[in-house]
Amino acid sequence: MSEKSPSKHGEGFGRWFDWVIDAAEVYDYGRYPIKGMGIWRPYGFKIRELVLARLRELLNSTGHEEVLFPLLVTEDLLAKEAEHVKGFEDEVYWVTHGGLEELDVKLALRPTSEVAITYMEKLWYQSYRQLPKKLYQVVSIFRYETKATRPMIRLREVTTFKEAHTLHESFEDADRQVSEAVDVYSRFFDDLGIPYIVSKRPEWDKFPGALYTVAFDTLMPDGRALQIGTVHHLGQTFTRAFEVKIYRKDESVDFGWQTSYGVSDRVIASLIAIHGDDRGLVLPPRYAPIQVIVVPIPSSDEDETERVWRYAENVYERVSRESGFRVEIDLDREKRPAEKFYDYEIKGVPVRLEVGPREFREGSVTVFRRDLFKRSTVKLEDLVSTLQDVLADIDKRLKESAWRGFRSRIYRVSTLDEAKRHIEEKAGIVEVPWCGSDSCAFRMSDASGGKTLGTPLEVTDLEGLKCPICGRDAVTFMRLARTY
Repeated sequence: MSEKSPSKHGEGFGRWFDWVIDAAEVYDYGRYPIKGMGIWRPYGFKIRELVLARLRELLNSTGHEEVLFPLLVTEDLLAKEAEHVKGFEDEVYWVTHGGLEELDVKLALRPTSEVAITYMEKLWYQSYRQLPKKLYQVVSIFRYETKATRPMIRLREVTTFKEAHTLHESFEDADRQVSEAVDVYSRFFDDLGIPYIVSKRPEWDKFPGALYTVAFDTLMPDGRALQIGTVHHLGQTFTRAFEVKIYRKDESVDFGWQTSYGVSDRVIASLIAIHGDDRGLVLPPRYAPIQVIVVPIPSSDEDETERVWRYAENVYERVSRESGFRVEIDLDREKRPAEKFYDYEIKGVPVRLEVGPREFREGSVTVFRRDLFKRSTVKLEDLVSTLQDVLADIDKRLKESAWRGFRSRIYRVSTLDEAKRHIEEKAGIVEVPWCGSDSCAFRMSDASGGKTLGTPLEVTDLEGLKCPICGRDAVTFMRLARTY
């Protein structure tokens, strides 16, 4: 293993992640002169664009409407809901001057948008006939993160913050919306091949102002859990603070009920970390900016090289015309084929088509799979159908491999010693029988060295299980892991 490509597993994961996002030209982090802020480079931005396109497709198909709210929030607006602002008060960036003039009211760079959207909902919606209303936006949010920042994972500017905000006539309809949001995110992560668990966050770790929070967590190669999505039932917390009153179907008047849910740059980080290998990115075909790259291989004979180049262009045009895939051809004559192979492997291009003198003479193409590092030769007339099968197989294999690895690192244990051993080995997520007492959960966390992630949404197989702290009957399992 060269110094340029550290192993992504164990203690080397952080170095590998920094290396791959730089080498694949995905994201530039640490060189912009403000801590905790990164830059999406063109190749990475295209990955981001493809991921967001799928998320928009899922949201739009379930009746969500995209909006765009201002970046700034006034201090008095942010302070309107006390519990919410307390949860963010040490993370807010403040704007205090306009030019040289001190502002009468401080302005915050949004840490999230519940208060801003609720403020406008009061002006827009008054009747049950207008509900449910489901809005979302993809924006930057700002939080003064005081812990060690990490590219895409822990930032001061989160540049890919998809937040949805919904308004409902009743608690029950908002509860139903939580279930819909969980389903949307499940389909989204399934499509990306990112494995996950869904947990109800403990009361002490819910979103500020929420009745309850449901979270999606995945595992990074170093065994740490990463929260990749959250869904919140907000109840009437914000609608009471802003007096968002709804005329209900039964002619009564009540405050509206809300939910909110979001994902961030961590989705792209997970996509990279889970599928990548020590050679670079490995991208599911749907999210690869280049799905197929054609690389002509020159001959020692100049005339034959020209024929190869024309044949390669014919291959490119045929695949582009007949397949609909994102195809590119590399006609750079100064770079050696080996250099091109290395570059496209780092970038995770799923399929490479190699076209040299032999392929030209045989009317064939060599098909290289990035995921398996395997080559096969096919006739030109069979190429498009082969590519369709290969790309579908790559997608299927990456998903199955990711889920298989993830499930192997979920441990259901009965003692704290077992929990501590797995967590110390950074093996993944442990599930410990729990009586439901907060104090027992805190002691579990302290004794095992893991953070409490929450409890499964549905629980079975509890018969005879006891809380290892107090010995009482378990009512659910508490999930614990080392986290980011």
